[in-house]
Amino acid sequence: MIDKIKQDVIKVILKPNSSKSRIVKFNSEREAYIIDIKAPAQDNKANIELVKFLSRALKKDVKIIKGFKSREKLIKISPKE
Repeated sequence: MIDKIKQDVIKVILKPNSSKSRIVKFNSEREAYIIDIKAPAQDNKANIELVKFLSRALKKDVKIIKGFKSREKLIKISPKE
């Protein structure tokens, strides 16, 4: 699933407090990747874990550009510098 992410900006629906961090599926209706994150949704922990998880998986720079306090987020993906 991770190898299919090619766009510069993707939509993500985050599910914090999961048993492990993983990409669950692509929801074509909402045009978003559903991602489980192990970290809780408090003190920005889930956002930090999401960025680390996607950066490692994609081997690219990842940044949240919208949705810091929402489960639905826009993520910018760019080549590592």
